[in-house]
This record gives sequence, structure tokens and C-alpha cells, in this order.
Amino acid sequence: MKKAFAFMLACSLALGVAACNETASKEQTTLSWWDTYGRDGTEKSVIDAIAKYEEAHPDVKIERVSVPFSEMQRKLLLAMVGGELPDIMIVDNPNHQALSAAGATADLTELVEQWGEADQYFEGPWESTMYQGRNFGIPFGSNNLALFYNNDLLEEAGVKPPTTWDELKEAVPHLAGTTDGYPFSVAAVRSEEGAFQFLPFLWQAGGDLHQLDSEATREALALWKEFIDSGYMSREVLSLNQQDIALQFVNGNTAMMVNGTWQVEQFRDSLEFDWGVVPLPAAEAQATIIGGENFAIGSSSEHIQEAWDVIMFMQEEEVLMQMVKDKHYLPARKDLIEDPYWQEDEMYEPFAESMEFARARAYGEQYPAISNEVQNMIQAALSGSIPIDEAIQETASEVNALFEKNQ
Repeated sequence: MKKAFAFMLACSLALGVAACNETASKEQTTLSWWDTYGRDGTEKSVIDAIAKYEEAHPDVKIERVSVPFSEMQRKLLLAMVGGELPDIMIVDNPNHQALSAAGATADLTELVEQWGEADQYFEGPWESTMYQGRNFGIPFGSNNLALFYNNDLLEEAGVKPPTTWDELKEAVPHLAGTTDGYPFSVAAVRSEEGAFQFLPFLWQAGGDLHQLDSEATREALALWKEFIDSGYMSREVLSLNQQDIALQFVNGNTAMMVNGTWQVEQFRDSLEFDWGVVPLPAAEAQATIIGGENFAIGSSSEHIQEAWDVIMFMQEEEVLMQMVKDKHYLPARKDLIEDPYWQEDEMYEPFAESMEFARARAYGEQYPAISNEVQNMIQAALSGSIPIDEAIQETASEVNALFEKNQ
């Protein structure tokens, strides 16, 4: 009591009772924040944004933790068991539904409805935040896949960047004589990167994972297998990730490759040849795939409203634009992607255009296991260890059983 009285007396003398009451009533709220951005420059986007928020809201302190990407899912599930989930998290969008199904992310449906800006987002990234018709997050930023090409080699071969599968099939034989490497490359490694690269081709052929035993799946696998068997694509793609094929492109060992938005700034002003980007070639449909991350709130958070306020701050145009640029991403919002930064840059514009038909890996909580089966199918079919039809039938049976396990 004596300490409290002395505190109030001091406040009265120095500032007045009203000011002191305001100071005493405003306790600082501490929010925990987890993301997977490391010291490779990607953390700048969130560090700067957090600093801006804290400056504007001195009553809130955000304690950020960088979690290794490969450990994020496991750590979140362990934290959920202990009731110690972070207040704010940035999660890889293909994992969002699985986390929501497990109960790790707070249901934000009512807050989103009150906010009223859901229609400003592209369908692909927004769908990745949804689970069973409810909303469990807000997209942060997106990337997608497009076709990079070495224009020097294409001009030497007398071909233009292909916009359809037919044009792609016609171009690769002409390119075979212009390089000591290969005309075309994808990353078919047995990991999520392999599934990430294959799914657009499946969708372009008119297929989907829900109907995997289909002619569309056969066409997509046959396209890749034909390129390998004909020497237009290296058999090594079965063990190459997206950075591996990017290095092949840089070294002039592949004339065209499927790769993502994040490569643009790595290549700009550093390649020794003329290069460009176009949307992925279309077949029955035009399609690419969404990568990137989403904001979510931990289901055990005692500060859901405060965490929501932070996320809303991060969605303000000036803040979000700078974060996305720092990450070398694309905005998930339709209004922001009209900015000249993306529309007037010849390398980013094809990716911006592709957001209109970019799809999410929104296949429910069993998607990680489904992806694993798809990866096995790709490896078996392209290596020739079993015929394409057999690989598809075996995989379709496993995938259908996994879909039935979805809640």
C-alpha cells in the first residue's frame, strides 16, 4: 500500500492524476510471432513491418521467433499439445488446411466477415486459408510457376517461347542442337517440389487429384516421360530440385525451365545471356500453382483480437506492398497486383498475369500424404520402373483412400 501511495503521489506531483491513471491502466501486451524466414534477406520483410507496428502501437510488444522451415509444422503441432501456440504465425500455404484440421489455427470467419475484404484476394491464395467452409487465415504473399527461357538459344533455333503444349513439343527438337545441355527442365525430385511442379501439368491437361486415374494424368506424365526418352530433358531431373535446375539454366545447360517468381531477382543483371519469362504453356486449360505463405492465429492465443489487429496492419497497402517486395513475392490481392512494380516489369508481369489462373494445393488435411503418393508415382513413371498406367492406378487407389480420411 505504501508503495502504491508513493507512486500515485509522485505521479500527481509530476504529471497530474489523470496522466498517471492512463499510464497505470495501459499495460503492454506481448504477442508471440513465428515465421520461417532466415538470415538470407527474407527476414527483412517481417522485421521492418513489426518495427512499424510497434512504433505505431507502443502498448504492444511482438516477440518474433524464426523457426527452420523443415521444423515449423512439427513445432506447431507440439506447441498445440502444450497449449503454447504463437499468437501469430506465418505458415506455408499447402500446410494451412492440415494445421486447421488439427486444431492449431483459430477460426477467423466472423472477423473476416466483419472486415469485408475477402473478395479482394485471388481465388488460389484465398482458398488455401479455408477449411470446411470456414476461414482460418489471411494470405501474406504469393509466388507461382512460369516458363523461363534463354532467348539467345531460342533465336538460334528459330523458335518463339511456347504458349501451348503443342508449341512446346514442336520447339524442343529444334532446341536440341543449340545447347550441350537439354532443351527443357523441370524439378521432378521426390519431395514437395516435385509435386509442386507436376500439378500444373495435371491441371493443364484437364485433370485433378480427385480423379487421378484419368487420361489427363496419363497425358501429363507421358509429356515428361517422352521428353526424357527423346533426350529433350535430362533423366537427372528425378533428383533435381528447383534451385538445381535454376543453376543449369544459369550455366546455359537448359534452354527452358519451369521455375518460380523467387528466381527473378537472382537472375536480374547477372545472367550473361538474353532471357525472359512467359506463363506456363496451356493444354486443355491454362494453369499454374500457388506457393507462398499465410497469416494465422494460434488457437490457444489469449490475444486473438490483438493478433488480428496486427494482421490487419500487415494488410495495409503501404505495409503489405513493402513486405511483398522485400520477399520478391507477388501480392495475393487483386488490387495491389495492378501496381506498375509488377505490371510494367517484363519479368514479373507473366507471374502477375498467372495469378488469375493459379491454383492452391487445397486438398484437405491429408494433402501431405497425398503429395507423397504423387511423388512416388512421378518417380516410378519417369524412371520406367513400372509402366505409366500401372503407376497411375496404384497411386490413384492410395490417393482415393486418403481423400476418404479427410474430415
